[in-house]
Amino acid sequence: MVIMKALFAQLKKNRILKAIILLLLVSTNTAYADWYKQEQTIMGTLIKVELWHNKRLQAKKCISLVMTDMQRIDASMSPFKHDSELSHLNRTAATQAVKVSKELFQLVSKANRISEQTHGQFDITFASAGRLYDYRKAIRPSDEQLKNLLEAINYRHVLLDPRKRTIHFQHPQVYVDLGGIAKGHAVDQAIKILRQCGIKHALVSAGGDSRILGDKQGLPWMTGIRHPREKNSFVVLLPLTNTAISTSGDYERYFIEDGVRYHHIISPASGKPANKARSVTILGENTTTTDALSTAIFVMGPQKGLETIETLPSIEAIIIDTKGKVHYTSGLLQPKQEN
Repeated sequence: MVIMKALFAQLKKNRILKAIILLLLVSTNTAYADWYKQEQTIMGTLIKVELWHNKRLQAKKCISLVMTDMQRIDASMSPFKHDSELSHLNRTAATQAVKVSKELFQLVSKANRISEQTHGQFDITFASAGRLYDYRKAIRPSDEQLKNLLEAINYRHVLLDPRKRTIHFQHPQVYVDLGGIAKGHAVDQAIKILRQCGIKHALVSAGGDSRILGDKQGLPWMTGIRHPREKNSFVVLLPLTNTAISTSGDYERYFIEDGVRYHHIISPASGKPANKARSVTILGENTTTTDALSTAIFVMGPQKGLETIETLPSIEAIIIDTKGKVHYTSGLLQPKQEN
């Protein structure tokens, strides 16, 4: 204490010393800044949050807020939780219009807009038949079951009334699953929370959906696109900042029967697993959009998928076809060198 009093007495007389001490104080404060990480299993997948902050308690509080919100969204939008808002909608909306929360209404509205953009290749009513698959038990619906349910797969059956904020199903067998868009929405909400916390550098991921806030202390985040047939290999490494990225692949939830791979990305046209790609990665401004588009483009396949993405502003795609060839949208291609 005596030393500190003497030091500050000298500071009054010596501006140079004062500047040096101030610099040391700033450097000491910066030295305590660090990356803070946490992982939890929520929404049926691994949630990861990594952020940079100079206060440990504040960093942990911000991460806790994100995880709590992830759990809230899961409780509301999981089709596997009997008391979720989405489960209530699935039980009731075929017989009457159901008033829903603003968040659920907006997300279903967004899903339907993407369905329009992708000519129905993204469709949250895929679950009308898709819910009959059990990938853990290697169970799939019969051709007869699919034939009886295909008519229910049509996003146009989901009627939205913005004035009353209600949703009504026009077909009695419609069943909605937001698995192709809800995780992306949850990641976007997480980034919103972190920004409100004052965080400027972070990475949030939920399974195949990630969003990067800022950079990694002056460097880009290196994000790998997994090889669809080699678990510990990457096909592409991408240096990214301030970007949303989503990957859909046929290698996460699947089983093989008689040489056929039955995976969780269902074609709305057939009710069967889409078979025109192995992996699709979409880059854009928000994960709600990239999540849904990665599913739609997977169903379309490389040719139609690339054509569709080229019409959408601020969106890029990397598609691995059924032979393992990698396709890129024009915004990701290296420019030709002039002689």
